[in-house]
Amino acid sequence: MKEYDVIVIGSGVGMNIVFNALSDRMNVALIDMGNVGGTCLNVGCVPSKMLVYPADRIVEIEETKRLGLRTKIKEIDFSFIMGRMKVPIQQGRKFLKREIRSSKNLDFYNREAHFIDEYTLKTGNEIIKGRKIFIVSGSRIAVPPVRGIEKIEYLTNESVLELKRRPVSMIIIGGGYVAAEYAHFFAAMGTKVTIVEMGERLLRSEEPEVSELLKQTLSKRMKIYTNTETLEVRKVRNGCVVTISDKSSGKVRKIKAERIMVAAGRKSNADLLRVENTGIETDAYHYISVDTFLRTNKENIWALGDAIGKQMFTHAGDKEAEIAWHNATNSDKMEMNFNAVPHAVFTCPQIASVGMTEKSAKKDHEILVGKAHYSDTVAGDTMAEKEGFAKAVVDKKTRRILGFHIIGPHAPMLIQEVVNAVANKSDIKYITSSMHVFPALSELVPEVLNNLK
Repeated sequence: MKEYDVIVIGSGVGMNIVFNALSDRMNVALIDMGNVGGTCLNVGCVPSKMLVYPADRIVEIEETKRLGLRTKIKEIDFSFIMGRMKVPIQQGRKFLKREIRSSKNLDFYNREAHFIDEYTLKTGNEIIKGRKIFIVSGSRIAVPPVRGIEKIEYLTNESVLELKRRPVSMIIIGGGYVAAEYAHFFAAMGTKVTIVEMGERLLRSEEPEVSELLKQTLSKRMKIYTNTETLEVRKVRNGCVVTISDKSSGKVRKIKAERIMVAAGRKSNADLLRVENTGIETDAYHYISVDTFLRTNKENIWALGDAIGKQMFTHAGDKEAEIAWHNATNSDKMEMNFNAVPHAVFTCPQIASVGMTEKSAKKDHEILVGKAHYSDTVAGDTMAEKEGFAKAVVDKKTRRILGFHIIGPHAPMLIQEVVNAVANKSDIKYITSSMHVFPALSELVPEVLNNLK
């Protein structure tokens, strides 16, 4: 048995902990059964945004008629777009492999591993033990219990990246952010897209009016069924037939497409690690249970990232890695503030949010709500942006922002000012008392806060 000061399971945001441990001259074991870099680099944020960016440009060009411009896209080189997407993945992997090979006091186990005893894992034919263990094992696709799904070659967020040819038509099962982003991409490429979502709306964790505007906008480019259950998938010549049922009316219909993509959620990889063998507690969905210090119930074992299912975003994982490492090596402890974690959905229109929805905030707070449209600002008006808006949820007593939600152009950039205020626990004067460039879209944020009621 080989013993280590630190064992890190997962080479995504877990690499932050690896490099910190090596800097402190500890001997480290890194375990990952997949490609180095984790979900974000290989099959998540990086490749999907490389695809979404040209899709955004296509939609912008198609919408220039509202500015009095008559433009036309002559050709879309799908093969080039897919090839360009893979460049940063290959570069990222190459960089990480080089860093791993050149690092002293680091052993990399590039294979499956699982716990066999307290603080002890088996990987291949080797058994290793760690004094401190960080579980950053990520998540994988959750396949819904649809009849016949196991008999077809469906696409996932991983296999979709290997497409060489644009599908003529595609049915996406699921209505979360992965489904919405890929629906946007393929529709822009010219694929006939259909979304089938079991819930009552797309992006169910967003504000209802945000979800509704997204559905209205995307419906101009694709077919969307919400509150609809997928009953069966059957392979036929030149594609698949999907049987769906409207949950309100009970009406059953069949729809056909060349390809099916499953994007109906994620599940933790913690079950593959058999964490129960080291005494770690998980919830009903196999996500590892942690406290606000990212400690598991087992001393000297921390968990973070997708494995805990809190805020499954790379920037959240990076912050969690910083906090977990601090708490593992310092007597003063830091808490993870999950309410200050922003997120964005790179559809068209873009969406960005931080904090609570109006409904959740009302449970424990007396609130004020403000709203403003992009067109309420000069910059928004110049863009002929009529539908996009932002919404603020503020504590009436403290005047602190509890939640902020934007749907429209550049939403992920506009939200940052709000994130800073939330993270610093500042009241709305942090934003409203500052000068904002005129005329710029940044005026949208104080405009919302000046409309509180």
